[in-house]
Amino acid sequence: MNFDFFVGRLSYSPFLKRTNEKLSLLSFFRNFVPVNISLMLQIRCKNINITKTFPEGISLVEVYQAFADEIKLPFPVVAAKVNNTAQGLKFRLFQNRDVEFVDARDGVGHRVYVRSLCFVLYKATCDLFPGSKLFIEHSLSRGYYCNFKKRNAENLTAQDVERICERMQEIINLDMPFRRTEATTEEAIRVFKERGFSDKVKLLETCGQIYSDYYTLGDTADYYYGPLVPSAGYLRVWGLEMFNDGMLLRVPDPRNPIQLAEKVEQPRTFEALAEKVRWDIIMRLSNVGDVNKAILKGYASELIQVSEALQEKKIVQIAEEIDRRFHDESNPVRMVLITGPSSSGKTTFTKRLSVQLLACGLRPISFSTDDYFVNRVDTPLLPNGQYDFDNINAVDLPLLDDHLTRLMKGERVEVPEYNFVTGKREFNGKKLKLQNDNVLIIEGIHALNPKLTEHIPGIASYKVFVSALTSVSLDDHNWIPTRDNRLLRRIIRDYNKGAYTARETISMWPNVCEAEEKWILPFQETADVMFNSALNIEFAVLRAHAEIILATVPKNCPEYTEAHRLLKFIHYFLPVGDKEIPPTSIMREFVGGSSFKYR
Repeated sequence: MNFDFFVGRLSYSPFLKRTNEKLSLLSFFRNFVPVNISLMLQIRCKNINITKTFPEGISLVEVYQAFADEIKLPFPVVAAKVNNTAQGLKFRLFQNRDVEFVDARDGVGHRVYVRSLCFVLYKATCDLFPGSKLFIEHSLSRGYYCNFKKRNAENLTAQDVERICERMQEIINLDMPFRRTEATTEEAIRVFKERGFSDKVKLLETCGQIYSDYYTLGDTADYYYGPLVPSAGYLRVWGLEMFNDGMLLRVPDPRNPIQLAEKVEQPRTFEALAEKVRWDIIMRLSNVGDVNKAILKGYASELIQVSEALQEKKIVQIAEEIDRRFHDESNPVRMVLITGPSSSGKTTFTKRLSVQLLACGLRPISFSTDDYFVNRVDTPLLPNGQYDFDNINAVDLPLLDDHLTRLMKGERVEVPEYNFVTGKREFNGKKLKLQNDNVLIIEGIHALNPKLTEHIPGIASYKVFVSALTSVSLDDHNWIPTRDNRLLRRIIRDYNKGAYTARETISMWPNVCEAEEKWILPFQETADVMFNSALNIEFAVLRAHAEIILATVPKNCPEYTEAHRLLKFIHYFLPVGDKEIPPTSIMREFVGGSSFKYR
């Protein structure tokens, strides 16, 4: 308690009636010099499992400085996990906490770094081109594609990009601080409304939060749904270049953050994403706020119907193209290869494509490359000794090659079925033979790998890559990673099937993504067509399923960091029930209720 306040209250106390009693007590207390008492905290650094004592209100930057000599991380620290929750380094501690400091190799650190870099890019465009619009639309070519609109509608030039680069470097050299302001959501809405940010206004108006954080860099304000680095000087590794009609923001390599991630050309992916953006604009559903506003107006059912219709239209177009090529006498397609990363919806896509091929007069015959897994005891191993099921050598390539060759010759072949319980391949009498009106469909994570069909010359194939290219962004500067879409799908499916808990699925996810980078994504650009399995209203439907499941992840485990992030993110969406999702929808593969049969 403040000493002067206490003395003042004592002077007017109604319980001390006599003046001499008051004077006696006042004289006694004035013999003491007031002392500012500061509480002390116990902070355990999980990097080295050492606990130290700090004063209440200390920042994470200061805590790190006390531990830095002992931690010895190889790259600069950019963020921290406090009790397994991501925080910026300016975060202040008022209770005993576990703290783990991270660099840009960690998922938390990488997101903080990229988020901060996006703000620097946005400030640079505001400073140089007042009234312009920046849209950070999606990850591409191991960077982030940015659409930039000048106020005068002139085209972006290489000179413009060069000027933006120079301004970004000036901001970084000045080490301008990022400042976080916590305000009532009404106040945050007022700030962004004054600046003409309708995307952020709609997001905040519909998210249901009482308080919201926003950030400033100099006189520029922006909104981000996660922490930033303390100041621009932390951002030493980056690049910006012309890319098609926009810009590509290049970011550090997550494995080695002192160098840029290697750029890869992805023209087919770019076109698929551009098609997605075009449809978003047509449907007026570019951001979460747009989706939430439509839901509040009672349009949820219509959004579901239109999204499903757009996907079905695309599947019909693919089926008709396969049919056209099937009847091309010069080089007829007899084989359709379908792949995609985990939880992209490739199994349901395959079934829906088969229906449309039947409608074209073709008779599809399909099997999965999973049925050609070697027996589990023969599966390649990861460095940690676990089975590497994503390795191409987990597939019995000689047997698959033999069966494909014989099928293409018109022979009858008994194909295997893999028993995932026993870990053994079984032959249960399933026989296939291609007739004149048959087209063979092969679905699996390795379907586009050239090793799968390298010994079958002269047979034309049609290749499809299925991916959940997320259909909306949080706002113009906060995109939704496609991996978040697929991870939520997989968490829900694994949990509902009783295969894995949410914690187990999250724990496995980094290995899944690493395997995709090695065995699946390198071949996506060889596809004849890319199919986007994401729906505009998908996250609103997933919320009702995911938030209950994610809440089961214990706070005292490392996986809680990701569970907490996903929960925070998905709460931006107003929930929508799944009763109007059709039984043939790709979403039914994950939330249940599909009319298709899955193994």
